[in-house]
Amino acid sequence: MTNTPSRLSLGGIFYMVLAFTLGGYFTFAAVQGDYGVFRRVQINAEAEALRAERDRLAGELAAMSNLTHRLSDTYLDLDLLDQQAREVLGYMRADEIVIR
Repeated sequence: MTNTPSRLSLGGIFYMVLAFTLGGYFTFAAVQGDYGVFRRVQINAEAEALRAERDRLAGELAAMSNLTHRLSDTYLDLDLLDQQAREVLGYMRADEIVIR
């Protein structure tokens, strides 16, 4: 038998180039595409920021609900009413002296 050097045919080269091109495309899409790894990290960071904001707003809502309950008709906190009248309306008692 004679040993002949093996050469890739034009079709074989085409399939190799096609395989590497498709592999590169799918690798790029898996890392940087719309559903890729980098987008997943970005979505997780946004979700964590939104959870923190939700928790902060829930705390503010609880504080406002408490103040609203304390100024309601069924339960009136006179100290809170006095504080709000001083801060919002600028009221003061007749026996007080204001120093600015």
